[in-house]
Amino acid sequence: MRLIPLPLNGLYLLEPRVFQDARGWFFESFRSDVLRGAGLVGDFPQDNHSRSVKGTVRGLHYQSAPGQVKLVRCTIGAIWDVAVDIRRDSPTFGKWYGVELTSENRCQLYIPLGFAHGFSVLSDHAEVQYKCSAFYNAATECGLRWNDPTIGVDWKVDSPILSERDQSTPTWAEWNAPNH
Repeated sequence: MRLIPLPLNGLYLLEPRVFQDARGWFFESFRSDVLRGAGLVGDFPQDNHSRSVKGTVRGLHYQSAPGQVKLVRCTIGAIWDVAVDIRRDSPTFGKWYGVELTSENRCQLYIPLGFAHGFSVLSDHAEVQYKCSAFYNAATECGLRWNDPTIGVDWKVDSPILSERDQSTPTWAEWNAPNH
């Protein structure tokens, strides 16, 4: 697979080498040695799998401590996957990057520590699978408002379907306040 550096430092698109013939196709979806060889996290003790309908927006989520590196892919359908840099010492602090992940392009987004993550569903439904570098801990679950104008994410959906939690997460200004 090819690791393609993206505009936000530490964010990578993983593009697999697909072998296709009359029988179908095959590709390696994960190689810890390739990630570690590039200086990235290659150990993922937890896998998550979600299914969502068109127009769903999930995010922007992150774990505060120890945080989670994520490796995200869409195995059915299509999503717009978004990462927001929340590393206060980063030159791209507050910037976001989005990429379309589909079951057809088979690409994955590597999201390092210090990013909030979310996605919107572009197809009738989508299944998303992602690896996490640390176990989920409800006590460290955090989020940012999905539609905060300061961040300005274009979710590529007209009428988003949201959870109650995602409708009430802090705005960028609330999150970035000095006492936070």
